[in-house]
Amino acid sequence: MPPRVQWKAALSRFSKLRVFVVGDVMLDQYVFGRVSRISPEAPVPVVDVLEDRFFPGGASNVARNLRSLGAKVAVLGILGNDAAGRTLSRTLRAQGVDVSGLLVDDARPTTLKTRVIAQHQQVVRFDRESRRAISPKLAAQTLAFARRAIPRMDAVVFEDYGKGLISQEFLDICAAEAKRARVPVFADPNMHHRLDYDGLTGITPNRMEAFWLAGEAATDPAADPLRDRPLLAVGEKLLASTRVENVLITLGEHGMCLFRAGRRPHHIPTAAQEVFDVSGAGDTAISAFALGMGAGLDSAAAAFLANQAAGIVVGKAGTATASPTEILARLSVRTR
Repeated sequence: MPPRVQWKAALSRFSKLRVFVVGDVMLDQYVFGRVSRISPEAPVPVVDVLEDRFFPGGASNVARNLRSLGAKVAVLGILGNDAAGRTLSRTLRAQGVDVSGLLVDDARPTTLKTRVIAQHQQVVRFDRESRRAISPKLAAQTLAFARRAIPRMDAVVFEDYGKGLISQEFLDICAAEAKRARVPVFADPNMHHRLDYDGLTGITPNRMEAFWLAGEAATDPAADPLRDRPLLAVGEKLLASTRVENVLITLGEHGMCLFRAGRRPHHIPTAAQEVFDVSGAGDTAISAFALGMGAGLDSAAAAFLANQAAGIVVGKAGTATASPTEILARLSVRTR
């Protein structure tokens, strides 16, 4: 644990921070049921549906995580003119997220991922989405909205899933606006859409994404990340090639490793006490990391905080969130 950090005071500052989430918003649908027989029509299970649940996904799950951590949040993304879009907008608004930046495109669907769960096992997933670039008219609207919003924010988080919103030009212009306004910018890379993150405050790839970004073949992880030579080489290469100030590589059961120019790699061991579901842990990590730095913590302390928050959510079912109260409770156990 980083020494001399007043965690309660730092976490209390989250409620004063304004964060702008830019990216591909999604709606996650979970269809819960039970299987008691095989279909006579084909050798597939018949699921008797018991319940439907909807959660914000993608960039909107980052917004949800930031709100759970106490920040004021505005989101910029694209919805379809459909029931899924209305459900997502209504859900985020009910959670206190500013949804004035959710723009509607009549020519595309809201990204909807439907997971069918039976006896605690995922049976199948259906994806409804478009990966086409948004129209020039809509691109101009999103850029105008971003330019107005960024100077009023304390941090910007980009969440790219390759669904057509974030282009290199869009990212570069927004990053330049943030730099002029002295607003830190964070991004979570996506392996299906290569972007240049030159000069950002921080990126949070997982191990596979980090190797991909560096143009290196992925290797099996070592038990000790600080003795994992391929990982260390990739971290240093990303620092040099992207000029990102902080490269925080998430390593699952091995925790996280933070790379900063001119400093030794910093390993944060995993904080997970029990792993139930890892979905959405990356969204929690980038949310807590951005807020930690926005609250005045150095990047090592912010990474430690991100690791604690991620350790909480993997112990919950589905795309979950962590709260300051839960984090403080976890930290108080560690300091006893």
